[in-house]
Amino acid sequence: MPTLDLKSEVADWPVGRVAVAVVGPGGVLARYETGGGTTRFAWASVTKVLTALAVLDGCADGTVRLDQPAGPPGSTIAHLLAHASGLPEEAGPARYPPATRRLYSNYGYEVVAEALADAAGGPFADELVGRVLGPLRMTGTTVEGSPASSAVGSLDDLIALAAELLTPAVIGPEIVGWASTLAFPGLDGILPGFGRQTPNDWGLGCEIKDHKTRHWTSPDNSADTFGHFGQAGSFVWVDRSASLACVSLCDTNFGPWAAQLWPRLSTAVLGAYRR
Repeated sequence: MPTLDLKSEVADWPVGRVAVAVVGPGGVLARYETGGGTTRFAWASVTKVLTALAVLDGCADGTVRLDQPAGPPGSTIAHLLAHASGLPEEAGPARYPPATRRLYSNYGYEVVAEALADAAGGPFADELVGRVLGPLRMTGTTVEGSPASSAVGSLDDLIALAAELLTPAVIGPEIVGWASTLAFPGLDGILPGFGRQTPNDWGLGCEIKDHKTRHWTSPDNSADTFGHFGQAGSFVWVDRSASLACVSLCDTNFGPWAAQLWPRLSTAVLGAYRR
């Protein structure tokens, strides 16, 4: 098995603390973390993957339904998960009719989390622990605030999430499949940090690379690569065609440095480990 020196790959990143790992079907292939592996990092919008999985688990057991009305008129839980409800990024009225534009919406994720909590009769935080964090043994991760952006957790926990997305065994393939399969195809929109995408493809929770012209993964990643990145300098991607996942956390916000260096890291990962 080839090896990749992750420490060298991130040596010129303009960050303080960083944690990166590569995951295959059999487990961790490589990892590097400054500070001895005890740091908890902000995940920012990677939180949305956790929230989506919790809501989709609720759909699987009948607590809620994908076609259940939620959000603005005409919108459903599926629209909210796929950023197709028309709701803006922050709280406010819908800007577009549902399924006419991919409008990235933190507010939409707060609305969909509330829908699950209302149906379940308890706090969304309990649903998240019971449906996702607990089953995946992500004991170092907490979400105390917005279900769109407030997760704080360890590299080990992000590895656990990536491993489940790559090879679903606990939450299960149906739920991961919903999260990572294109929903409401053909919608144009803005991919935060990378500009207008035509189309701007998304699943019911995870962003899908498809044929986006500018992206935070490598040009060598397959079109079916899915995952999420966050403004806290975090990402998780899964490329089943390569049988690989890659995760990263750091203490520095996303910016032009990440748009340039994350794809380079992903290219190196694929070059070293792609089957």
